[in-house]
Amino acid sequence: MDISKNTFEAMKTLVEQGKRFDGRALTEYRAVEISYDVSKAAEGSARVRMGKTEVIAGVKLTLDKPYPDSPEKGNLLVSGDLLPLASPRYEVGPPKFDAIELPRLVDRVIRESHVIELDKLVVKAGEKVWTVIIDVYPLNDDGNLVDAAVLAAIAALKQAKMPGVTEAGFPDYKHRTKQAVPLAKELVPLSVTLFKLGNALFIDPTREEAEAAEVKCNFGLTKQGKKHMIHSAQKTGAKPFTQKELETAAILIGEKYDELYDKLKKVL
Repeated sequence: MDISKNTFEAMKTLVEQGKRFDGRALTEYRAVEISYDVSKAAEGSARVRMGKTEVIAGVKLTLDKPYPDSPEKGNLLVSGDLLPLASPRYEVGPPKFDAIELPRLVDRVIRESHVIELDKLVVKAGEKVWTVIIDVYPLNDDGNLVDAAVLAAIAALKQAKMPGVTEAGFPDYKHRTKQAVPLAKELVPLSVTLFKLGNALFIDPTREEAEAAEVKCNFGLTKQGKKHMIHSAQKTGAKPFTQKELETAAILIGEKYDELYDKLKKVL
């Protein structure tokens, strides 16, 4: 924890009263903005602002050998760096836990939803396939970085186009085709992270709220018809959730998914 004990106690008292320093309700998102084509070098790109948190995601495609355990599927690779540009709390050097966790959680939300039709990215089984590379670049970390990063990654994927191929069989990045990256159109995976401090549950924390939280759980969801489907979940922190809190969470994360989806739908 990087905050003082006094700050921690003040935040705990406040959230247990259903209040926050910025005046939001415990289950209220900050303003969400999504914009596209922020990188001309990427096959697809998007910027997400969630309050003061800001993330850019870019999608690149390369031709590679398939992974040994999936010779008839394309590859997926997610990368992300937490640099001092995004927060004075980050340092240049070997990645620490947060820097390792971010791309892994983004990868898990996308991979476990099966939104990318990897079998359609095969050029020659066992020899050559397309690799989808999703790069996540946090520009400012003011909390809830994972949810913002997943939203940016999905926005970039949804409007990404396949590059052309030269006569020699290499990607032709100068001539982007009109062919979209093969995605399961009915699936839109998004991330909703639930935080707990004291006896209070809340979402979309500021950086200070995130550091004060005693436990968090990241959920990767899609919606099929009227049903929300949880494809991935990762809990961090030793403090448990009660049965009642999990029942509340099951309803809450579905409602928050719908809110984020509505934001995304407006710009797709």
